[in-house]
Amino acid sequence: MSSQSDKHRVFAALHRRPGAFVIPNPWDAGSARILAGLGFEALATTSAGYAFSLGTLDSAASLTREGVIANARAIVEATDLPVSADLEDGFGRDPETCAETIALAAAAGLVGGSIEDATGDPASPIFDLSLAVERVAAAAEAARRHPFLLTARAENFLNGRPDLDDTIRRLQAFEAAGADVLYAPGLPDLAAIRAVCAAVSRPVNVVMGLAGAAFTVDDLAQAGVKRISVGGSFARAALGGFLRAAREVKDHGSFTYAAEAASGAELRAFMRREPR
Repeated sequence: MSSQSDKHRVFAALHRRPGAFVIPNPWDAGSARILAGLGFEALATTSAGYAFSLGTLDSAASLTREGVIANARAIVEATDLPVSADLEDGFGRDPETCAETIALAAAAGLVGGSIEDATGDPASPIFDLSLAVERVAAAAEAARRHPFLLTARAENFLNGRPDLDDTIRRLQAFEAAGADVLYAPGLPDLAAIRAVCAAVSRPVNVVMGLAGAAFTVDDLAQAGVKRISVGGSFARAALGGFLRAAREVKDHGSFTYAAEAASGAELRAFMRREPR
């Protein structure tokens, strides 16, 4: 099995390689093994997918730091791929807590993770810029003590604040504070994505799988994107199949869904794969 340092080197190299790469988001060890078996080169956890598996909401109020990191550790141990984690808001307002979260994530074998500037408070959904920068700076300092790439997220567009100028200003400040990767989920179009990529010099992550976004990997690479994640959309796609099957049985008393289900043999082949 590759060491954490080896995984970090592989992960960092992906961010330097020409073009864009896709980092899909498993929600447990089994989905991680399937994605690794399909040939993806790195993985990222999804707080949404993990929350669905627990039957709870995707929020820092509903998910504990211990649970999120335990889920991430299970994904790390399921394959030999580099894994980055969705670490919510760092599980605390103060910069020291963000730094502690990064240290705990690295101790779990992760080689990357994201800290967002969303507060979880509908009345004041985004941290003031000065505090947001202090949080990223503390997380970046902690990340430098480990084989770990820090992603800083500007959450305006997911929180009813579609302000591209402020989003770019935040990402530039996060870059100056030491973030390795920059990420503004929910950007509305390729023009906005191009503007973000042109405004910073660090790799940019874009999430796909949201409603209405139909860009290809080539489209995003040409816009300057380096890394493409899918957030909770693979988990939602899997649950969509589950819902269709369950509704067919409940509403129609038929079982035709089985024709499109993965076979037991195919899934067993993925689950037999051991990390190198």
